[in-house]
Amino acid sequence: MFLNRKDAGEKLGRALERYRHQGVLVLGIPRGGVETAYYVADYLDAELSVVICRKLGYPINPEAAFGALAEDGSLYLDAMALEYLTDAEFQRVLDDQQREIQRRVITFRQGKPLPRMKGRTVIIVDDGVATGATLFAAIKLCKKSEVGKLVVAAPLSGSAMVHTLHKMVDDVVILENPYDFHAVSQGYAEFNNLTDEEALLFLSRWHEHHKTTLEN
Repeated sequence: MFLNRKDAGEKLGRALERYRHQGVLVLGIPRGGVETAYYVADYLDAELSVVICRKLGYPINPEAAFGALAEDGSLYLDAMALEYLTDAEFQRVLDDQQREIQRRVITFRQGKPLPRMKGRTVIIVDDGVATGATLFAAIKLCKKSEVGKLVVAAPLSGSAMVHTLHKMVDDVVILENPYDFHAVSQGYAEFNNLTDEEALLFLSRWHEHHKTTLEN
């Protein structure tokens, strides 16, 4: 078990040692993934940004995901998803999340596009992988961007998810696979949901450190 996201992110960074000082791009998935990604990027001396993806939840149970949408329109859908939704319900959920994606792009990147990814090593970081829906959408986005090497890194996930991810990307670094894994929070002694403001503090901290490094 990890103490908190700082503990998990620092350990994850060390586990990614082979990518240190290699000019990689670390993409955190807001919100919790941004804090984890900050510690990874800080250790690896890597560029840090955020990739915006949103879970698509059933209208009667928004916490249950039938898919996810990435900021470039990349869509991941569960194979059985549309059997339980009308076309109107599906479009309503999609429209709602497209609006939230636009808001988050403005909030977390001031409306700017993602950094250049073509030909680069890109590491997608989250604070844990449960259903994997938002992560799968992020993977689709990165592949469309023609990254050179795609890596997924997280402190914990189920063992079946690790097997699935190895089929999708070039490298997978997951530190722990808890028995009977069902929620990211179970791998942390302290686990809180970050606000936009708290996530932004980590981005600001990285940019300030990056600015200082360049000036020196």
